[in-house]
Amino acid sequence: MNEYQEVKCLLVIGVAVMGLSMTACGGGEGPPKPPPPAPPEYADKHMPAGYWNNPEILEEGKAIFTGLQNIDVNCASCHGKDGKPVKAGARDFRRKEQMQLYSDSVWFWRVNEGVTGTKMKAWKSKLSEDAIWKVIAYESTFALKGMEWDVANNKWVPAGMAGAASVAESPASEAPAAVAPPAGGEAEKASE
Repeated sequence: MNEYQEVKCLLVIGVAVMGLSMTACGGGEGPPKPPPPAPPEYADKHMPAGYWNNPEILEEGKAIFTGLQNIDVNCASCHGKDGKPVKAGARDFRRKEQMQLYSDSVWFWRVNEGVTGTKMKAWKSKLSEDAIWKVIAYESTFALKGMEWDVANNKWVPAGMAGAASVAESPASEAPAAVAPPAGGEAEKASE
């Protein structure tokens, strides 16, 4: 092999190693891909009222996420204490463009049942449903802080705005019809 071929070979190996290391660190996730929809048995599961952005809930979620509450449950061991993955293949919770594709139902389903074909195992045998919701509330703060899932509109919205946009955005044709006054009411008396 001549000098040119050796340099070219080393360059190719260097680029390949760099690419693998970026993938292992979560940097190679690529463009956001929507997750599959939650199966029917999970489609109607939603974050309990008052959990999104609640400091007490977030603190409890953090204790579960970091393994402080239960030594057998430590989400941070793969996903990192700050949401930046420390193990290859773990979801990067800091990527807003990816995380906003997850409804609360899908997120709950994936934590509860695990993700087939990955190292993400099911946590339903170690965590109650309530504990899973607390972890999800905490995990959401890495990319979606100050947001909440709006069930009615099927999207992430600023905290306190869930359901509000559905009324404001509905076209006039969908507005409820005005209720006619009862017969013999003030309207009829005025026309007499």
